[in-house]
Amino acid sequence: MSGAARNRERADRFRDGPLFSVLADRTYRHLFLAQIVALVGTGLATVALGLLAFDLAGKDASAVLGTALAIKMLAYVLIAPLASVYANRIPRRSLLVSLDVARLAVVRLISVVEQIWQIYALIFILQSCSAAFTPAFQATIPDVLPAEADYTKALSLSRLAYDLETLLSPALAAVLLLVVSYQALFLGTALGFLGSALLVVSVVLPRATQAAAQPGVRRKLTQGLRIYLATPRLRGLLALNLAAAAGSAMVIVNTVVIVRDELARPNRAVALALAAFGAGSMIMAFMLPRVLERRSDRAVMLAAGAALTVTLAMLAAVWPWLSTMARWPVLLSVWLMLGAAYAALVTPGGRLLRRSSNEADRPALFAAQFSLSHGCWLVAYPLVGWLGTSSGTVAALWAMVALAAVGAAFAQRVWPARDVEVLSHGHEDLPADHPHLSATGASMMGGVHKHVFVIDDLHTRWPS
Repeated sequence: MSGAARNRERADRFRDGPLFSVLADRTYRHLFLAQIVALVGTGLATVALGLLAFDLAGKDASAVLGTALAIKMLAYVLIAPLASVYANRIPRRSLLVSLDVARLAVVRLISVVEQIWQIYALIFILQSCSAAFTPAFQATIPDVLPAEADYTKALSLSRLAYDLETLLSPALAAVLLLVVSYQALFLGTALGFLGSALLVVSVVLPRATQAAAQPGVRRKLTQGLRIYLATPRLRGLLALNLAAAAGSAMVIVNTVVIVRDELARPNRAVALALAAFGAGSMIMAFMLPRVLERRSDRAVMLAAGAALTVTLAMLAAVWPWLSTMARWPVLLSVWLMLGAAYAALVTPGGRLLRRSSNEADRPALFAAQFSLSHGCWLVAYPLVGWLGTSSGTVAALWAMVALAAVGAAFAQRVWPARDVEVLSHGHEDLPADHPHLSATGASMMGGVHKHVFVIDDLHTRWPS
């Protein structure tokens, strides 16, 4: 038996097992570890960047950090669709490794900047590389783990990996800050990208699916967006991305000023507060596979959107009345709850994208999700940062409550409660002898037929 056959057999044997059973697949295991080491490094950079902004701008750090993260989102929104056009034309392993090496080089420069404008410029370059890396990486996983059960577990493990950026990384940063300055944390980021590149090199990745006829660049740039906006469940996902952005932006942008300035706590406390958010997210990621066996994606995600909105509103209402001493444990508790709601909002998103696309269109759709979701952060990051600086924590909180409420309410409206995959539909625009109609038997039934429905070249509108 070949190594690949043994690998598949082992994965099949563990398919119905616990969450970590998918790590029996060697290719996925190496990709998962690559994701972990890169994100741990990125998490160190998140802590270090916040402290660097506080050093350079003091009480205005929220505005600086909000602007820097808005630039990050701008890079994601602009670069991800363009990268998806060429994602299937470049060997995946070469693309991912090259981007890791480029990110390593840029982060070494961030550690020595002395001017705020230099932060902005390097953040744009760094995140442009990430905007090309992440959709290509995400689109690879369904090809490595094609079974639905395995892919669901991989999504939860991916959520856990992202949570390492907000749990393990801040905890590690808190320990390191006892013995080194925050500038040394950027070295950890560089090592993370190096480790990611080495792990990707160690496996052979599946070839990207090539469509029989390649559309033009302009059409490919909009292909994922057209599929996304024409699919009702994905319009609901986009609205919930706005709620997720509101909660996470409040945590990422304003934690450093709340902890260092309002609560007068040391650098290590910033890392601990961010770790609380990650802990909530990680706990939820462990629970989600079983929850999603009993509840629909829609029910889980809408409940999470409501919970996030209510949690933000409760904190905004009580914050002015709390003493400085009471604010610290309350902040940790609320950040923990926000982390749990955030994970329940974003983790099932990959399942929705997979259900809503053909394999050949998947990279474009993942890139559309990447750009559209980060467009939500592009709104939330500067808004929460500038409000936090000009009007204070409570004003920033109420603004995020409003954003989250709008997102949750709109998702409830546009995502149908009866969200089935197999739909009856017809093709008045196709001749009776078209291969699609013949293959489905539709030519014998007046053109009406049923199958798993996704938006593609033959199905351009969702059935009413």
